[in-house]
Amino acid sequence: AAELEDGYSIKYTKFLIVLGDIRVADEAGEGAAEDASFYLVNHVEPGVKDIVAFDGVPAGSYGLVSYQTSPAARDAIKLVGSVTAADADFMAQNQYHAYVEGTIEKGGVSKSFKWGFSEPTLLDECEGERDGKVTPGVVVTEGGTDAVELTIHGDHFFYDDLQAAEAKLRAEAIVSADANQDGVIELAELDAVALTSLPPDQYGTGGASDVNNLGDFVRFLSRTLGHYRGEGECFVKNPE
Repeated sequence: AAELEDGYSIKYTKFLIVLGDIRVADEAGEGAAEDASFYLVNHVEPGVKDIVAFDGVPAGSYGLVSYQTSPAARDAIKLVGSVTAADADFMAQNQYHAYVEGTIEKGGVSKSFKWGFSEPTLLDECEGERDGKVTPGVVVTEGGTDAVELTIHGDHFFYDDLQAAEAKLRAEAIVSADANQDGVIELAELDAVALTSLPPDQYGTGGASDVNNLGDFVRFLSRTLGHYRGEGECFVKNPE
């Protein structure tokens, strides 16, 4: 609650995300390693999850690293950690790249949500801090390794701006969207909230001209979950 501007607290009980199609190349685009598989992770399970290791990559700098958070066919999805085959079936059948369940609480009031997202996303030209310096891609030393974290930021669903660096975390507008007051916030209810009805200093869309309601806003944010080496950034694109 201390991290949200309006004092709400958020707890995820399920946070499934599909990520994969990991590619490593040099600045000339020459591929060094790639893995076309997709991996399903439940991020309420604590700790770092091992996904893939590329052996035999020659020493050098590989400035072009990309991965996707996109829906995938069932036979392309590999299970990581505590996820089950039923989870993978669910994600593939619904063509979700992310699915979250949880609660939003404040002052004894609790609302639940179950949201699924189907937004194919390529996270390209990733860069992040390595040895105290922002570094594109990966650097493999002679006889050594470079361990990279593909980081998922679960707080992004509650940002109040799509692009501003000073975006704040808020939940009031989302909680208020529960129009039928049944205690469950549906994506369809978020779709009914026009951004023009919200405070003018909140829910800015920047250059995203096709985002006009709160549902589309949250769907757009679902494409921004993926980062690189913690706080590092990637370019968000549509997969080819």
